[in-house]
Amino acid sequence: MKNKDGVPGLRERKKQATRAALADAAVRLAAEHGAENVTVEAISSAAGVSPRTFFNYFDSHDDAFLMVDPEVGERVRRAVRDAPAALPVLDVLREAFAAELVDVEERHEIWSLRAKVFQRSPHLLVRGLGAHMAEEQELAAAVAERLGGVPGEPVGLYPRLVAAVATTAIRASIEDWVQRTPDVAFIDVFRESFVHLGSGLGAPAPAAGS
Repeated sequence: MKNKDGVPGLRERKKQATRAALADAAVRLAAEHGAENVTVEAISSAAGVSPRTFFNYFDSHDDAFLMVDPEVGERVRRAVRDAPAALPVLDVLREAFAAELVDVEERHEIWSLRAKVFQRSPHLLVRGLGAHMAEEQELAAAVAERLGGVPGEPVGLYPRLVAAVATTAIRASIEDWVQRTPDVAFIDVFRESFVHLGSGLGAPAPAAGS
């Protein structure tokens, strides 16, 4: 729950911190030992919680590596539905996602390690793609509702495209940012990706001196 200023309450912040601690522990252990050799018990112990608590946040061992939080998706969809009607949908998505990505900057190491873990364990990549596709479909439904669609009716092409390009922009931004030097701010890369989307993905001007 959030307070009247839209800031998560203490209980919500504790839940977010526990989930992040479990995900971070899973990624760090997998980077060192391989995901297949990391147990739920080891992840829980590293995060300072019990295996029972682990399953309050993740349905399975593999889910801990995906860094997909259903509550984040729900907040983004709510923001899409509730934003002023006059705002362009890409602007709404950009700000909704930006509000949820504020902690990415301080987790540069974790995102870098996660990329290495996925390279070594392709099944996690496949599972991650499936989870993100499910989130993308729900986001497309929210975009459709924002544009006047009726909940439960088939989602048209435009909402699907908007949801797909927005979620792909996040993934591309993180991948690009991770491989850059640490002094590049993630939010700058993220917003640049939406500038490209807003321009219709026209080719950027050549860099000076190239």
